[in-house]
Amino acid sequence: MTEREQALADDKMRAEIAKLVAETAKINTENQWYVAIVASTATLAIVAVVKLFL
Repeated sequence: MTEREQALADDKMRAEIAKLVAETAKINTENQWYVAIVASTATLAIVAVVKLFL
């Protein structure tokens, strides 16, 4: 493998790593919102059930 081919392979690997880091950050952000959405949905469901029976 020539130096140029090795440099291209290194650049490709760095790009793939950067893509994985970006995807991981996106998933982590979505997971934070997931907890908030589940909590608010559960609260609304409890309120609806209580209002139905009272």
